[in-house]
Amino acid sequence: MAKKLDKQDEIILGLTTDLQRVRADFENYRKNVDMQKTQAYKNGEEAAILKILPVIDNIERATSHIPADLVDNDWARGVAVLGKNLEIIMNEFGLTKINATPGTKFDPNLHEAVQFDEAADGKTEIIETELQSGYLLNSTPIRHAMVRVTKK
Repeated sequence: MAKKLDKQDEIILGLTTDLQRVRADFENYRKNVDMQKTQAYKNGEEAAILKILPVIDNIERATSHIPADLVDNDWARGVAVLGKNLEIIMNEFGLTKINATPGTKFDPNLHEAVQFDEAADGKTEIIETELQSGYLLNSTPIRHAMVRVTKK
């Protein structure tokens, strides 16, 4: 009788161990799937924003080059408001513009130097001109600012 109980206890112990392993495997699987879903959402969000950035660029170019005789035009104001509304919506997604104003110190993590003033004297690389805006998505660069760099 004692041998039967020992045998049954071994079987119960083995099944309990198997059940614990299966539970742990399932929990790891669930966490992995949740992580993959989150990453897929972030990737989709980033891809959509990257497709919208050229539209934002074009609106910025259009509003920065409005002729003097059209400054008070309702249509021109509407385009400017459209750009501001789009900027507000993108900020809600965590999109912020990279600071690349002239005089700002060049940072290769945020800026892409597409032109460099070789003749300039100095040790510190600073931005001379921003050629295309760069953006951060939740503090991570998704497009570097294209800039002209000089030394001062």
